[in-house]
Amino acid sequence: MIAAVHTFNSTGLYFKAELFIVTSIIAWTYLLHAYYKREGIDYRYKKSGAVERTPSGAEKYWELGQCLSHGKCPLEKGVINNLKFLIEIRHEIEHRSTNRIDDALSAKLQACCINFNDTIKSLFGKEFALEKRLPIALQFVTFDGPQRVSLVGADLPANIAIAMDNFHNGLTDDEQKDPKFRYRVAFVPKVSGKASKADLAVEFVKPGTPEADAIERVLLKEVERPKFLPSEIVAKSKATGYPTFSMHDHTILARQLDARNAGKGYGVQVAKTWYWYESWFDKVTEKLAEGWKRP
Repeated sequence: MIAAVHTFNSTGLYFKAELFIVTSIIAWTYLLHAYYKREGIDYRYKKSGAVERTPSGAEKYWELGQCLSHGKCPLEKGVINNLKFLIEIRHEIEHRSTNRIDDALSAKLQACCINFNDTIKSLFGKEFALEKRLPIALQFVTFDGPQRVSLVGADLPANIAIAMDNFHNGLTDDEQKDPKFRYRVAFVPKVSGKASKADLAVEFVKPGTPEADAIERVLLKEVERPKFLPSEIVAKSKATGYPTFSMHDHTILARQLDARNAGKGYGVQVAKTWYWYESWFDKVTEKLAEGWKRP
């Protein structure tokens, strides 16, 4: 999946959406094979009780479509719809050349990335999270109305447009709006009246404001993050599977990582008391999983 994202974000490449779709489908197939293997579910094709084999003699494993249709598939409906859509587009592109489909599919591709990261964390653990390894993509251009029409309208191949329409027609309005099916972000040029905010590439918009109403979906809303005392972090670590982790260990680890540095975002001081965020607990368990020991 990392290869798929790096390919799509690379400059100077053609057929980026096509390359992303093919590579990400491989990633999802491997992920579901790993899940089924762990759960003891045989993901090999069989005929009359015998495992089918390829012409070269290798066992035939389920493709992604079969993985999605299994009764014990762990994915949510929106995630499955997103992947079925990408499979349909792959059928259209794998034997013919296309052009200018990147922009038309970008919301589905973004959802695919977020879904994969959420799924690998929920099924196998937060230590496999990919968000720290993937950078934000920067762009050289802005688009006005006529430019967008030329990008995603006239040049969209007829077979791709028909495949997209056919798939969308089979979904309800709620299924089409599901962010796990397609995830859209609005980039809005903004001149800030406050110097400290002038360089922010991302701005959080509060629900219910005129700005939020102008955007189809409020992507992020400000919430109060849970806070934990050091003793609670230690208790959570013990419950997670590290029973020998002590308050003394916690103090040493926090000093080693300079964890109270406000710029790292691991916690906050309220009055005279320091509280830790969930991100610090994740970092603690990450270090313990790596075998951290007190010096």
